[in-house]
Order: sequence, then C-alpha cells, then structure tokens
Amino acid sequence: MAGSRANWFGLAPSAQAGQEEGGGVSQFDEGDSGIGREEAERPAPHELHGPGEDAAAVASGAGVAGPESRFFFQQARRLVNTGGSAFARLYRTFLGARAALGVVLVAVQLMAVLLGSAAVPLTLALCVLYAVQAMSLWLWPQLMRGASAQTMARVSSPQWWGSIGLDLLVFGGLHAFERAANVNYGALLVMPVLMAGVLTPRVLALATAAAATLWMLGVAAWSVLEGGDVGLRLTQAGLLGGGFFVFSLMASELASRLAKEERSARGSMEFARQQAQLNRLVIDEMQEGVMVVDRRGRVRAANPAARALLADGTMVRPAPFQLRGVPAWVPLVQAVEQAFAEGAWPEAGRDVDLRFDEQGQVLRGLRLRMRFTRRRESDTSEDLCVLFVEDTRLLQARLQQDKLAAMGRVSAGIAHEIRNPLAAIDQANALLAEDAQEAQEARAQQLTRMVAANVQRLKRIVDDVLEVAPGAKSVAVPVDAALLVSETCLDWARTNQLPPGPSDPLSCTVPLQPLIIAFDPEHLRRVLVNLLDNAWRHAEPGPACVQVELALEPEADEVWDGQRELPRDSPRWARLRVFNCGAAIPPEVERHLFEPFFSTRSRGSGLGLYICRELCERYGASIDYHWRPGGVQAGNEFSLRLRLMPPARP
Repeated sequence: MAGSRANWFGLAPSAQAGQEEGGGVSQFDEGDSGIGREEAERPAPHELHGPGEDAAAVASGAGVAGPESRFFFQQARRLVNTGGSAFARLYRTFLGARAALGVVLVAVQLMAVLLGSAAVPLTLALCVLYAVQAMSLWLWPQLMRGASAQTMARVSSPQWWGSIGLDLLVFGGLHAFERAANVNYGALLVMPVLMAGVLTPRVLALATAAAATLWMLGVAAWSVLEGGDVGLRLTQAGLLGGGFFVFSLMASELASRLAKEERSARGSMEFARQQAQLNRLVIDEMQEGVMVVDRRGRVRAANPAARALLADGTMVRPAPFQLRGVPAWVPLVQAVEQAFAEGAWPEAGRDVDLRFDEQGQVLRGLRLRMRFTRRRESDTSEDLCVLFVEDTRLLQARLQQDKLAAMGRVSAGIAHEIRNPLAAIDQANALLAEDAQEAQEARAQQLTRMVAANVQRLKRIVDDVLEVAPGAKSVAVPVDAALLVSETCLDWARTNQLPPGPSDPLSCTVPLQPLIIAFDPEHLRRVLVNLLDNAWRHAEPGPACVQVELALEPEADEVWDGQRELPRDSPRWARLRVFNCGAAIPPEVERHLFEPFFSTRSRGSGLGLYICRELCERYGASIDYHWRPGGVQAGNEFSLRLRLMPPARP
C-alpha cells in the first residue's frame, strides 16, 4: 500500500508533511489543485485575441509572450485553464451537488409534513443546517479558499471536515435516527464516499468507505437488537457497504486517470510553448524577412528583418498591419494577389521593386518566395501564406562571395600546378645563365635575366594566391610589435637603398616599451612590407615622405606608463599607421582597394591589399584607409588595429 499513499505523478516536496500526517496526497498535485488559484491559471486579458490573430500566431510559430502573436493553442489552453485546474472544477462540482442535495432533503421533509406524516424535529433541523452549510460553501467559495489536494489529504484539516466529514456525520445521523422508517438515508453516504474517492488519496478514500460501512453495520445491529429482521438488516448493510468500496475504488481510478491526462496536457502545452518561443527567437534573428499574409493583404506576423525591408530608412510598426494603401507596396500586394489566385509560386521566387520616392525610381529590389500553410486541394482554398523576403542586393553579394570563394579554390589548385613547372624553368634558366656567362654571350645573358625576373614574379603571385587560399590555418603567437616594426622598416630601407640621414624618405616611430600583440611575425612583416611598397610607389619624393607610426590607442594610452599593466577589462589595441605624402586615391579606385585582382598597374597582381586584409582578419585585427589632410604634409594613410595580448601575471 506504500504506492497508494503517494501522488500518481510523484509527491511534491511541499506535501511530505501532509503524506506523513494524512496518508498521502490526492491524485492532483499542489501545482494544479488550489482553490483560489484558478484566477492565476486563467489567461491574462492581453493574451486573448480574435480568430484571425490566433491563426496568424500559429502560422508564424511565435511564442505566447510575443508582441505580435501572443495566442498559443487556444483549444489546449481552454481545456487546461477553463475554470481553473481539474481539482478546483471537481471540488466546485461536488459543492454544487451537496447544495442541491441539501435543498432536496429540506423539500422532502416539508413535503412529508404536508402529506400528513409526523414531523421529526431533529431530522428536519439536521436537513436545514446541512442545506444552509452546503449552499454557503457553493455560493461563497471564499469560505473554503484553502481547499487543495494537500489539505483534503489530511483528516485533521477543516476543509476535509467541512465537506466529507460533515456529510458522514449528517447522513449517518439521519440514517440512525430514521432506522425504523421506510426512508433509507443510508444511500446518501454514497456522496462522501464518492467525494473522498475523487479528491483524496486512495487509502483515505478506502478509510472513508470503511467508516461508512461500519456505520451502516452498526445501525443494522442496533435495529436487530430492537427486534428487526437479522437477515434483512445485515444483508442490506453488507451490500451497501460493498457498494461503498466499489464506488470508492472506481472514483479513485477515474480521478487518477483524469489527473494523468491533465498533467500530460500541461506538459505537452509547456513543451509546445517552449518550442514556439524557440521558433519565434529563430525567426526574429533571421536575416531573411518572414511574413504571414492573408488574402486581404493583411500582415498577421512579421519579423524585424521583413519590417526593415518594407521601410525606407525606418522600421515598420509591428504586425498586424495592412499592405494595401501604401503606394510603395503596390507591387508586393499584386504579387500576393497573384499567388493566391494561382495557388502556386515558383520555387526560386520572383523579384519585385519597391518605389519610395515620388519620381517612381526603384530604391529596393526584393526577392519573394511564397509558401502556403497547407497543400492546395481542389475543394479547399488558402487563407494564409508565408512570405520570405530578401534584398536582391544581398543575394547578389552572396553570389559574388560564392564566386570569389570558388575562384579562390580554383586559383589555389592552379597555383599548386604552376609551382613545379616554375621550379623546373628556374633551374633550367640558371643552367643557361651559366653557359651564357662562360660563352660571354651578352644577348643570352640578357634573356636569362629577363626569364629569371619573370619567374620570380610568377613565384610571388603563386605565393600570394596560396597565402589566401581557403583552408589555410594560422596560429597567433605573442609578437613584440615595436621590435618587429623597427627591424622590418630597417631591412626594407636597406633593400630599397634609401639614403640615411636628414633626407631619409622613411620615418619610423615606435614606442620604447614592448607592445606584445597576437599575430604571426612573418605575416605581420609581409603586411607591413606590402604597405611600405605601396606607400613608396605612390609617394611624392622628399624627406619623410613615407611615415610609419606604432602607438597605443588613446583609451589604452591613458593607463599605460611602462610599469603598470593594463586592466583586464580595458581595450587592448595598438595602432600601426603607414602614411605617404601624395595625391588622394580617386573614389572610383578607393571602393575597390581591398578587392582581389584589382590593380592600377599593368604588371600588378592586385592581391597586395587583399592579402593584407585577409591576414589581419585571421588574427582579429583590422585594416582601413583614409585621406589624412594637413597643412604641410597631406596624404594617404593605411591604419592597422592590432590586438594586444594581456601581460602575464606573476
């Protein structure tokens, strides 16, 4: 019997004391059984919507708490929340039955008096008092606000005595007082037995049936002592007592099944609510616009991306809203009407143009893909469609990126195939150069030098292509940027044979203290050399026409003194600037600076700045260009933002 003492769904922690004292809890746990909690269980007024908005919310998959689709599974919500929990509904039903039974008892007593029967004052008084108490509980539930599955599971609780206990005493007393009459009041004991079977644990329900049975047997024995028929009295009492146990077990089993179904419905509803909220979060975060539109052009639901695409510089208000009536949305309305009329839409979608200005110029192109809420049949019609909206400019940009990625993979493969023949050509050219030098053939030596120069150029292009090939892996290591920049600038000046001294075209400024950044030293050196080559190529000759400066960013410089370490929550960035005095880059060239294979030189590969940007992005750095005006020196500046590594703590 240990299993019968617990809740069918596991005993709630707050009900442990009730189980020990009153023999377990009922089939309905505390979370769904409180009288007075039904108000909290009912949906809030702002969650109630019309049928149209309900359908839109289901179609959009939005969560209950969403501003555009707060409706969620109306039938399930109605079943679970109508009138409160199952315990509350059953308890109110029993209170109504007790009130009706009390009225019937009083009416029967009065009718018996009118028909000439002798009135029994005690019986009439009990019926009147019972009717008053039952009607009071039914009309004013506040009197039994504390009734719950836990309180009804304790015999010592006033809620149990105010209903089941009182019924046992009143109906048992009526049966005892009228044992010699033709009216059998013992059948009324079915009410407390049935109520106990539904609202209390099985052990307590069986105890209630046993108490009613013992009372019936006791009254039968009393009648026998007064001269009644032994067989008749005891047989009637025994049959009625057996019926009490059957009613108690059946009611308990039905109540447990009802509790399981309610718990299953609540669990399913909670799971579905979580799934709907997850769907709503995913849809809201999508870059693609999603809308639910009906036949009348009314948008039932729309995510932020869709509302942004429909507006010209602002955000359209949240759904629901009407597409008709806005001149810029006329092509969109026509597309929706065409989709509903045809009942189908191309898988790839169709393009429409929105015009927001008075001249009717196309300001935004949209790619529309429509999906209907259910499969189209001959005898049904669609009421809603899901509309996926994308900006055609973004589509073209993605296509361009895919093409560039494919081109990169193809270029990497070609570069691998070219590398081996280049090595063979270089080796053969070196042998020819030796022969030409021994034979002292000037023409042959000139040709071999030309071949060697072009081979080296092709090798650099192959290395550039392989450097930015997809799948290349790089690991950032601590690098002293101050030391590396100064060494690279010195090596670059020697390679280009720049004159030292006051007329030196290169000016390099680095901090005295180390600046430890996260980068690959060879890659950083390559980026700096590319920028120096470009700056020197386009600079106007003169002292300090090419300038390199490395420094901390202002926000980090405020806390840097060479001794203290930077706070861990402060920005940790260094700025590397490469400047050259010269004419500004034309706007039509500036917009393509970092694109691959774009070059203003006939012999340029167009990969220098593109490689610089790709290498910076690998290590969390960034590179940009801007024109730096100035009174004496104005020119072009490329700026790198490098991530500092936090100093190791002792």
